Amino acid sequence: MEIAGKKALVVGLGKTGEALAGFLLARGARVTVTESRPEESLGRKAALWKEKGVCLEAGGHKLETFLAAEFIVPSPGAAALPQLAAAKQAGVQVIAEIDLARRFLKGKVVGITGTNGKSTTATLAHKILKEAGLKSRLAGNIGTPLIAFAAASRDDHIHVTEISSFQLEHVESFHAEVAAFLNISINHLDWHGSFESYFSAKKKLLQGQRAGDTLILNRDDRLLRPLAPESEAQAVFFSRRAAVRRGCYLRDGWLTLRDGENVRLMKAAEVPLPGLHNLENVMAAALVGRFFGVSPGRIRASIRKFHGLEHRLEKVLTLNGVTFVNDSKATTVDATIKALESFDRKIVLILGGRDKGADFSLLRRPVRKQVKAVIIIGEAGPKIARALLGAAPIEETSTLRGAVTLAFSAAGPGDIVLLAPACTSFDMFRDFENRGRAFKREVRRLKDVVEGGSSRR
Repeated sequence: MEIAGKKALVVGLGKTGEALAGFLLARGARVTVTESRPEESLGRKAALWKEKGVCLEAGGHKLETFLAAEFIVPSPGAAALPQLAAAKQAGVQVIAEIDLARRFLKGKVVGITGTNGKSTTATLAHKILKEAGLKSRLAGNIGTPLIAFAAASRDDHIHVTEISSFQLEHVESFHAEVAAFLNISINHLDWHGSFESYFSAKKKLLQGQRAGDTLILNRDDRLLRPLAPESEAQAVFFSRRAAVRRGCYLRDGWLTLRDGENVRLMKAAEVPLPGLHNLENVMAAALVGRFFGVSPGRIRASIRKFHGLEHRLEKVLTLNGVTFVNDSKATTVDATIKALESFDRKIVLILGGRDKGADFSLLRRPVRKQVKAVIIIGEAGPKIARALLGAAPIEETSTLRGAVTLAFSAAGPGDIVLLAPACTSFDMFRDFENRGRAFKREVRRLKDVVEGGSSRR
């Protein structure tokens, strides 16, 4: 793709937008960046990019700027702007960031998608490869944009890339030598409009695969199992429920690799991550390792050392016999159900935030079975309360501090207070990390109050 001298428009000046602007400038493009935030809120960043030669339009997205570009590369969060659709209809080329990166990237790509578990699986797969001595890079939705690796990439590099539906929205020809599709459930309906549109975006990951590539699929997911014939790649499966001809499965308490013969990888009880859903993530990561020739022994060693990521079923502390768990990343109903299934103790559940078009009634059965009380916060509170009426005692509050206090009051020794909101955080917090850190602060504050009060008595 020829870039030099062309009028390129980058949409958004976040982490991905900055990486795109730098890459395109280095290749001689005439770069304009359009950003919804006002220039004064960008701080020193605005002046720095202007000094480098970027034309910055802040404070909104002008349609004429989109129509004047020769090609547009949107940041993932901006992929649904109406100006993009209008420009595309007018014949302006719109290129996904990962598509642009792949055109210049040397080495191989592992693309990992799904509704839940992407970050955990990508991080573990990266660790397996790196600890085996391979030159792995962790990229995508989890942190560093794939485009940031393009300039310095080499033929022996492996780019393990977490890929969201937003990143896939404008993809046309993205090629991943390994594509892993972990699971699929309702998500981002506020953004995609329908489940069909969301699923269609996700499936773009496998449509660029070729003969000789590998497609890793969750055999237990009825919507994913039929995807194998849609790809030219060799399909391998992972399953918690049945043996597979080629892939990894759980049987008699063992994770077993199978490719012609069965090789016991490790006991499920040895996996340090909590929850049955994490066994699926581990199996998918193990299959990535096997594609690149990593031995079962090395894979096993990496798994044993991996204790998960922050804000994913993260134990905060235990206070008077009550254990607080931060699963702020559970932004979907399905993720919240999986979080509940990870424990065999009674739970006080903190739910709420901004709704993404979720069906909260799907929580009724697991809540009735396992939850002592539900504490609700955020914009989605009234909708959640209606959906769960009668399933468990419900209390609503306007702050996370109030939620932590109410949850502790409802819990008893041996119980768990679980933050697994089933919603995004954007009504009250910058992102799920910010929400998770706030939860941990409030739990520690509560501990100080409780223990301080005890010491004075």
